[in-house]
Amino acid sequence: QVQLAASGGGLVQAGGSLRLSCAASGRTSSSYRMGWFRQAPGKEREFVAAITWNADNTYYAGPVKGRFTISRDNAKNTVYLQMNSLKPEDTAVYYCAADLDDCSGNTCYTREYNYNYWGQGTQVTVSS
Repeated sequence: QVQLAASGGGLVQAGGSLRLSCAASGRTSSSYRMGWFRQAPGKEREFVAAITWNADNTYYAGPVKGRFTISRDNAKNTVYLQMNSLKPEDTAVYYCAADLDDCSGNTCYTREYNYNYWGQGTQVTVSS
């Protein structure tokens, strides 16, 4: 079993920045693809960003592209989400996810059903 621990959420004013971290433990592999999803009140969980196992490709949802950056440190089994120029509409619980990087196509990274391991989520609140 793989455990994912998300941290780094908090309260920030619009235009500010936060850096989320997700540390993996247990039966882990450097060949995991990892991603971030978020869920705002009254809305379904949506894709935010993802990264391949060797960081040769990244994927971003349209609303965050140019503002958020996903990265990883395989030596630490950790993925990061640097969030800049935050907006109130970014307010949500952010979840990290992971799975073996063993499929092809964009949907491997952008669809939540392609991830088997999930963290508990961390709250991000952006005030206006």
